[in-house]
Formats: sequence, structure tokens, C-alpha cells
Amino acid sequence: MSFTLDPRLEADSVFIADGPLSQLRLMDDARFPWLVLVPRVPGATEWIDLDGASQRLLLAEINQAGALLRAHFAPIDKINIGALGNIVRQLHVHVVGRREGDAAWPGPVWGAGTRRAYGADAPDLAAQLARAFDDLPGALLPGPR
Repeated sequence: MSFTLDPRLEADSVFIADGPLSQLRLMDDARFPWLVLVPRVPGATEWIDLDGASQRLLLAEINQAGALLRAHFAPIDKINIGALGNIVRQLHVHVVGRREGDAAWPGPVWGAGTRRAYGADAPDLAAQLARAFDDLPGALLPGPR
């Protein structure tokens, strides 16, 4: 079985980079600095579907995604991390930068209001984030590109 990205994740996000374990993607909602990590592990739907080494690697990628949000989208007041999977079963982890007073504050971003797509700016922003991801202090070894 090979890795295939869920079509809903593909439609709602923009590819940034491949890390050692996961695809890093930008959710296409300009209201929130919002990244998604999708482990390239066929059939994984839950954290517990990953072996211990993959869990540790995913945790390191989550930390990097949070650092990327802080560096690129400052100021960030809070970082929300979640892996719900109630609609998209494929294992994926949301890393969302929150600002007091944002469109969903203090509630969750899921289902809050109407999405505002990045539009023509999405590819440029994804490229900027990819460069910033590679330049983070203590960055993980780059994965396949």
C-alpha cells in the first residue's frame, strides 16, 4: 500500500514541503496561520497506528511547525494542536496559530465562519514557508522533495 493524500486535505490545503515523516501543508484559509502535517504512513488513522520512532518524529515535526508559525506569522498568542479525524480519517495533525480577537477567538477554528482562501498568493506563501521551514534552527533533516 502506498501513501495517498485524502482528496479533502488536498482540496483544502497547499503543499509546502515533505519532512522526514510528513507532508507539511498550509490550510487555505487566510484568516488563520494554519498548518497541517500528514504522515506519509499508508492506512494510518490514529496516533497509535504509528510506531514509537514515527511518533517521536511526528512530535518533532509538530514542534517545527509551531516554530514556523511563530517565526513567520508573529505575533502568535497561542498555538492550537489537534488531530481530530472525525471527517477526514487519514491521520493528520493541525497546528494553528491563534491571535486574540481572530475570527474564531476563543473558540476552535474548525467550522468557524466562512473560509477566506489565499487565492493567487497561496503558491508564493507556500514557497516562503518552505524556505523558512528549512532554515529553522535545529531543523530536521529534509525529507524527500
